[in-house]
Amino acid sequence: MTSSKTHILLTGATGYIGGSVLQRLLDHPKRDTFEITALVRSVDKADRLNALGVNTSVASLSDHEKISEFVAASNVVIHTADADNLEAVRAILRGLKARHDKSGEVPIYIHTSGTGVLIDDAAGLRDTDVVYVDTNTEQIESLPLTAVHRQVDLDIVAADKEGYVRTYIVLPSTVYGIATGKLFDLKISNAYSIQIPIAIKASLDRGQGGVIGEGKNIWPHVEIHELAELYQIILDAALSDPGTPHGREGFYFGENGEYRLYDVARAYSQALYDLGKGRSPDPTSFTSEEAEKYFGGPWLGSNSRCKAERARTLGWKPTKVSKDFLESIRPEVEAIVAQK
Repeated sequence: MTSSKTHILLTGATGYIGGSVLQRLLDHPKRDTFEITALVRSVDKADRLNALGVNTSVASLSDHEKISEFVAASNVVIHTADADNLEAVRAILRGLKARHDKSGEVPIYIHTSGTGVLIDDAAGLRDTDVVYVDTNTEQIESLPLTAVHRQVDLDIVAADKEGYVRTYIVLPSTVYGIATGKLFDLKISNAYSIQIPIAIKASLDRGQGGVIGEGKNIWPHVEIHELAELYQIILDAALSDPGTPHGREGFYFGENGEYRLYDVARAYSQALYDLGKGRSPDPTSFTSEEAEKYFGGPWLGSNSRCKAERARTLGWKPTKVSKDFLESIRPEVEAIVAQK
């Protein structure tokens, strides 16, 4: 390291996952050894983060030269802002390479991808027996280049192979729960998820709980605070042990159970019905036009099955299970209806 402190650059600090990761960093037992910088677009948010002891750099993900410059001053980069912004990721990698070329240090890059890379075309009409395991490197490497997030992930693995950076790719599944902590109390970061809430909002708009196809497809899930803990565990492991699996072996699924889409749709349909916002407690199928309008297609009806074994070898022990996930649906519905 170039100083006694570990310089950490975080993108996405005002978001759901990024804010939760930043909250973990602020509460970290070794907080005084971290120099944390958040990349933000808003001067107002920057000022409010500064008041909490977080340095800020004001820029967007399209400011590639700035990003590379900020990254080159960092020992660790945690990117949570956009899993598919290839040019922003390449700017991050250029900054990491510049740091390595100048100092000889091999910096750490923790990137946020997603289990969307595993999806199929089931459209809610079937499940699948195919389950991806993050310790099965060959299975992950069999994923097609056309898969969601895949090109970005491959660029990151290639950078690790070149030796100028150690890369760790976190693949969250369906993230749920209302995030808590000072960053959320102060409205600096977004406290709500996207995947299930987008289905709730679509259902609210159409006046009836909906589901893609028959809702037979299966997805994994992970609670937001336990996901943030996963990032911390990977960071701590990477800082203490360069041998922590990285690069082609550095894929870490975020999951602690599975759900069938119909069961979730039934939960939010019941909640909407109870609140007088749905005609029936039983979900009805979104039409193809509605699926396109609300989701850009039937991807919510895809299968995405996985097992998070690698993170557990590092000591990650999530406890929130499918029962907790289903119980989280009603508070999400109530919050969305209240916002409307």
